[in-house]
Parts: sequence; C-alpha cells; structure tokens
Amino acid sequence: MLRLCRLVVYLGVTLPLMPVQWLLVLLRSPLADKLPRAYHRITSRVLGFEVTVLGTGSATRPTLFVANHTSYLDIEVLGGVIEGSFIAKSEVAKWPLFGWLAKLQRTVFVDRRQRSTHQHRDAIIERLAADDNLILFPEGTSDDGTRVLPFKSALFAAVHGAQFAHPIAVQPVSIAYVRLNGMPMGRLYRPYFAWYGDMDMASHLWAMLGLGRAGVVVQFHEPVSPERFATRKDMAEYCWRVVASGVAAANSGRPQSAPSHSERQDRREAPAPAIARAAASAH
Repeated sequence: MLRLCRLVVYLGVTLPLMPVQWLLVLLRSPLADKLPRAYHRITSRVLGFEVTVLGTGSATRPTLFVANHTSYLDIEVLGGVIEGSFIAKSEVAKWPLFGWLAKLQRTVFVDRRQRSTHQHRDAIIERLAADDNLILFPEGTSDDGTRVLPFKSALFAAVHGAQFAHPIAVQPVSIAYVRLNGMPMGRLYRPYFAWYGDMDMASHLWAMLGLGRAGVVVQFHEPVSPERFATRKDMAEYCWRVVASGVAAANSGRPQSAPSHSERQDRREAPAPAIARAAASAH
C-alpha cells in the first residue's frame, strides 16, 4: 500500500507540473530555474527522504557543484537543495519519464567517450558563461553508497583554464544515505537506495518505495576557485578527497568539515586509499 500511495502522489505532483515547466523554459522565465527546486523538495518528501543539509551552497553564480553519485535518487535530493541543472550521461535522455524530466530541467547530456569530450566541454562552458549553475557527477558511473569512486578529470577542463566574464566557483558536495526509520542504514540496506552495477531500475525503485523514511546527509564543502589548481587533474583529485571524506564521515555518523585547500596541497602526494584503488580497478 505504501508503494502505491507514494507512486500515485509522485505522479500526481509530477505530471501536472511538466507542461508548466515546459512553458517556463520556452518563455525563458527565471522561474524555470526555481520550479525544479521546489518540485524536487516536494517529491523528496513524497519518496520518504529526510534531508539534512550541512554547510552552505555557494552564492557565486555560476558555480559548478561536484558531487558523488550513488543513485538516480540523487537527482531528487540534490535538485531540492541546489538551484541548477545536472550534467548527465546521454543515455538518461532516453529513459521514460526521468529522461523527459531531465530535459525539462535543461540537463546537459554528455557522451563520456573520449572523442566527444571537447564538444561536451564546450557545451558546459556555454552554460556556465550564461551564469547557469551546473551539477557534475565526475565518477562516470554510480557508486555503492559506501565508497566514492575516483573522479574523472576530463569535464573539469570546462572550468580549468576557461575564460569567463565573472568569477566561477567549484564546490564539492557529499551525499550519503545514512539512516532508515531512524536507525543507521549500514551495508545491509544501503543497496536499496544505491543503484549501481547491473541493477534493474524498475525493480530497484519498487523495492525502495516500500521502505520507510530514509535519512540523507548532503554536505556542502568549501567552494574553491579553479585558478588555485595547477591542472584539472589536481582539481579532480582535490574534489574527490573532500567528497570521499564527507561520505565516509556521514556513513560513520560523524559528519565533519572538509580539508582546506592548503591541507590539500600538503597531502596531494599522499597515495589514494586502498579502497579507492580497488574501486578503480573494479570499474
């Protein structure tokens, strides 16, 4: 019954708002950026998410928000706390319903094959130059909710070395699914929210809808300027370290502040944890 109720309410909210958002985008109304955030906040509650936000989102516009990616559910959670559009793999555009919603939120679709990198980098630069906030998942795929995969640096080229009329910020963001019905979620229940590997989306969503209230921690870490990094790989490595640290702390029940840029410089030669190396080899 809970599954059916959530699904009916979700569709009851979503379907009437889709033509409204289409019209706002067509008219280039400022509300086209604001409606998705309100919508995601509502649907997050419908789906049973209790979102705790730590830190403050960047006030600089544009900002490239850089987050780990655990599930398609991240879109609802992050979309409710960030006013911006997502950068998603091109396959998402073909998904039923979710693909339509992504297009209405003016998602930037990218083909992560090497030969397409320059084209998509230019598309991201164009959106940032128009002062649009963007949300990037640089792992290249979704993780298991426990470990954060190493960040790919290719799309960081859109902000490293590019020239913009206004200052641009890069802000690492951690998202972690940590509690279920008030109890620590742990590895047993996290796969009900993390969507990765060869999991089927329909069955995964149906199982998740039947669970109770899920506690999600979103942590905004200190924004940084791209100019502070020698290379885009340095920027990707820094963001990965900050985000991975935030996810690990949230999963342990002890969210903490991210390391400063100076701390990053002190530790930049330190080897990546074994778990990250194992994750990289597994993918």
